[in-house]
Amino acid sequence: MFRILESQAPTKQNATDTISTLGGRLQSATLVEDRRAAILGLRSFAKLYPASVASGALRNLIISLNQDSEDVDTTKIVLETLLMLFNPDKSSPEASDDIALWLADEFTQRQENITALLDLLERSDFFCRLYSLQLISAISTARPERTQECVYTAPLGVSRLVAVLDDKREAIRTEGLLLLAALTISSPDLQKLVAFENAFDRVFNIIDAEGSLTHGGVVVQDCLSLLANLLRLNGSNQSFFRETGGVNKLATTLGQVIKEENSPDGVAHWAAAQRDKNLWGLLAVIRLFLLGGSVGTQVNQASFWQGGVTFQVLDIAFHTSMEMAIRAEALATCADLIRGNSAIQEAFAQRDVLSIPEPPLTPSKVKVNGYASKPPAAEVKINVIQGLLDLALAISSNTAFDVRISACECIKAYLYHHAPIRLHFLRRARDGHVSDDYESDNILTILLENADGGRSSDPYRHWIAAVILFHLLYDDYDTKNLAMEIAEGDAAKGEEVITCIQGLSESLIGGSQRGNDDRITIGYLMVLCGWLYEDPDAVNDFLGEGSNVQSLIQMVIQPSQQKVLVAGLCAFLLGIIYEFSTKDSPIPRRLLHEILTTRLGREQFNDKMTKLREHPLIRDYEVLHQGYAADQIGGLPEVYFDKTFVDFLKDNFSRVLRTMDRDPGIEISVVANGVQKGISRDLVDSLKSQLEDRNQALQKTETDLLTLERRLGQEQADHRKDKEGGAIELGRIKSINESLQRHHEDEIRIIKAENQRNLLEAQAGHDKQVMVLRTEAQKSRLESEAAAAKSRSRQEAEIDDLKSSLKSLEKTLEKANKDHTQDLQTAHEEYTNTTKALELRLQRAEEAAAEAEARANSAQKLAKETEAIRASVQTELDDLFMVLGDLEEKRAKDKKRLKVLGQEVSDGEDEEEGKEDVE
Repeated sequence: MFRILESQAPTKQNATDTISTLGGRLQSATLVEDRRAAILGLRSFAKLYPASVASGALRNLIISLNQDSEDVDTTKIVLETLLMLFNPDKSSPEASDDIALWLADEFTQRQENITALLDLLERSDFFCRLYSLQLISAISTARPERTQECVYTAPLGVSRLVAVLDDKREAIRTEGLLLLAALTISSPDLQKLVAFENAFDRVFNIIDAEGSLTHGGVVVQDCLSLLANLLRLNGSNQSFFRETGGVNKLATTLGQVIKEENSPDGVAHWAAAQRDKNLWGLLAVIRLFLLGGSVGTQVNQASFWQGGVTFQVLDIAFHTSMEMAIRAEALATCADLIRGNSAIQEAFAQRDVLSIPEPPLTPSKVKVNGYASKPPAAEVKINVIQGLLDLALAISSNTAFDVRISACECIKAYLYHHAPIRLHFLRRARDGHVSDDYESDNILTILLENADGGRSSDPYRHWIAAVILFHLLYDDYDTKNLAMEIAEGDAAKGEEVITCIQGLSESLIGGSQRGNDDRITIGYLMVLCGWLYEDPDAVNDFLGEGSNVQSLIQMVIQPSQQKVLVAGLCAFLLGIIYEFSTKDSPIPRRLLHEILTTRLGREQFNDKMTKLREHPLIRDYEVLHQGYAADQIGGLPEVYFDKTFVDFLKDNFSRVLRTMDRDPGIEISVVANGVQKGISRDLVDSLKSQLEDRNQALQKTETDLLTLERRLGQEQADHRKDKEGGAIELGRIKSINESLQRHHEDEIRIIKAENQRNLLEAQAGHDKQVMVLRTEAQKSRLESEAAAAKSRSRQEAEIDDLKSSLKSLEKTLEKANKDHTQDLQTAHEEYTNTTKALELRLQRAEEAAAEAEARANSAQKLAKETEAIRASVQTELDDLFMVLGDLEEKRAKDKKRLKVLGQEVSDGEDEEEGKEDVE
């Protein structure tokens, strides 16, 4: 029975067929309820069969999202289904990363798909807003660039996203934060749009609502991440942040942290960890404004200084209850806030900070680089520079290494590109060192004392002091000259005078022999390399102690694999010493070259230098993190070099490497503060030989000059002879010229007479012709006037006759009217006939008048023709006058030519010509 029923039962559908059926139903359904039912069925398969659902119904789901957007329930399940497709079950056989890429491509290929999701953010429904944000986040994770383009071009897309930050529901607001952070991480255009949608104020409002940095949780971190994305490498947003009061908000937020920390209850231990993360993030945001070399860095520094942010950061850095990592980050931020801005650097040194100093090592009054400290107390106010030196030099715990390094960075920033501050700092250190008061934290005292003293277990004390001194001396000839004046011992009392360079060299060599830590040795080598480079006076001071070179060579050739850095730096220092030594050095340049080549050798020198350059601490310095000593488990941090020194070494490595190949006879010329130091002796000899050659050339020139003078005398005699011959020839030419001039004057007279005769004849003919034309014109005018007068008189007579006839007819008519009415018709007919006859006569009279007027017009035309003939004759006469003028001009030119040729022209001729012209 069961077998029969089983055989009659319909065939079971598998998941693929069911999904295909549901997809077809979703496509063909016309009612919302039917589509919703199909979507619910697809949702049940989305987790386990994401590929099948996506291939069979993805486009229909997207169409339903646009079509049924007004139905909240349908929209919700569509979004849930799409989210399941992006996040399938890990145990699903169809789970793959390619599905997310496929889904994201389907959404981003059509702009309206992303626009539809953004339109859902206008809804107030919780799930619609939340799922839309999550779906856009999933699409952005798979295809970030294309999603950014779609959001950027969508109408009001960015505005709707930023408006989500005002949502009071934490889940939606947090999801909006994460989505904005993901979208703005690499799109400057989106960063600007988001910022101009008042994003900064909204982010700070969220931070305040979450309890600020102290009580805020992960949401505050997300807010800081969004701020960092909007401000990183975006000068426009940074300017907008400053202009909209963002700096004051930063200062207020930092002030709340300090206020909470200083409160009687302090910050709970469980909240301190998250507070530190939030504070670290905010400090990182501040540092985004302070990138080295950026155009707006100094403007940002001034804004932070005026807004009080610098002071808040400084207070956090010196707050002893803060974690070491936070204090280190605060000090690094403080360094960025003052670096390269001279006005802020000067004002920074006037600040005081709270500090807990260590007890003094001696009962004497303690000074730090000349800054007098107050008596020991639980907490005192000290100068900020003194406080930084305390942090950098007076702490010996490795756990505080990051703070010490950051304090050193802050001091370096205080000295950066400010020569007067460097001189002031070094002068105060020198005065404190030579005074009778003991200075526990004076950089000169630390470096010039024996390194195996009470603090030899802390090599970074000497290393940091050496780094500070290196930055004081590096590329600054004024501070180098000031340091050259530092010496110990009084020659007047018979004591040996030891200069600062000799003292540093002694500490270097003695410490190396005693087995000091390599960090101490490297610190001394960094100072000496930076000091002696391009300073021949300092090199001579170093060579004043002859054993220094031998000791350095011994440190180079020692067979120790552990001392690669030390050996390489010693070779680098020896190369600098030889490069800038001179013939007058305590160890002459040639002797020094001989010592280096015989005891060290070029091959070993190059080998040590090459190994130094290839060492990971030098080669990979930029990618190695210089800090976080708290992460070191036992031992000292792997920090050996200063960044500026590494750059200095890499920049000059090739020059120093080739120094052994230079001839010792050639000295390097160095210009320091406009003064040239060093000169090539071979160059002097070359100049002397050149001078002798020039003297010989001068003697030869004088001999040639005498020869030329004799030749000149001969040529002058020849010239006189040629001049006399030329005078004779000139006389002959002059006589010929005079005869030619006479013939020319005769010709001119003949031409002038002929021209005058032609002119008179032409004028006479012209006058005669004019008279004939005038007579003819007068005669024609008279005839025309007579004809016109006759015609007018005849016409007037006819008119008078007509008038008299008209009057007689009128009289007859009046008489006929008086006689009888029967004669009226007859009289009227007679009158009509008579009138017609009179009209005919009047017409003939008018024709005669027109004919007379035509004859008058023809007479006038004849007069005009006569006048035209007269004008033509006048034109011919003007042409004759022009010909005469040309003849006169030619004659004047002939006169000038005669005068140029030296022929005199008599005044009588001029007067005669004038008379003729008058006649």
